[in-house]
Amino acid sequence: MTSCTQAPTVAIQPNDRLTLVREAFRLEWLTIGWMTVEAVVAIASGLAAGSLVLFAFGLDSVIELASAGVLMWRLIVELRHGQKFSETAERIASRVAGTLLILLAAYAVVAGIWRLWTATGEEFSWPGFVLALVAIPAMRYLARRKLAIAEKIGSRALRADAMEAIACGWLSFVVVVTLTFQWLVGAWWIDSVGSLAIVYFLVKEGREALSGQECASCCD
Repeated sequence: MTSCTQAPTVAIQPNDRLTLVREAFRLEWLTIGWMTVEAVVAIASGLAAGSLVLFAFGLDSVIELASAGVLMWRLIVELRHGQKFSETAERIASRVAGTLLILLAAYAVVAGIWRLWTATGEEFSWPGFVLALVAIPAMRYLARRKLAIAEKIGSRALRADAMEAIACGWLSFVVVVTLTFQWLVGAWWIDSVGSLAIVYFLVKEGREALSGQECASCCD
């Protein structure tokens, strides 16, 4: 992956900045609403169908919910007290989220290998399939808007949150492909292989959260 540098903050008027911060705040409300639905449906569908892919997808949504909550707090601070704010909470939240994502990736690897070893399959889940299919355009929209606003107001936290939305979009794609092959072919090993494919995106997202790397061009 090519390296990226953080985009410089664009000089904007205070009123324009306030408008952008309020839009970002609304986007986070949308994120929290969607991630709540995504987490509940994905985890419930994963448990009901015995699908490791859906279960890991749901746990990732829980982690993104926590990230969105912290970012909303950061936006509220600026709306109430102006542009100056402490970034300590942002750094701590990023490190915690990154660690959780790495642990989730480790779980997916161990569980996926174990299922391949024991030849354990799963059932196809229509709720999980529809959820992942809708999540692809939803995450693309949220990511692009957050990245655009983050560049204008110079928010590292908002850019990192947008990167999580991008990762979630790719996770959704993996889930759709995995469940589609499962439906068409019915092979017992597809869910385990799909869960191992998810690991790449979980590790990538976790490492970026831990290191604070940002790349606005990654959504292109």
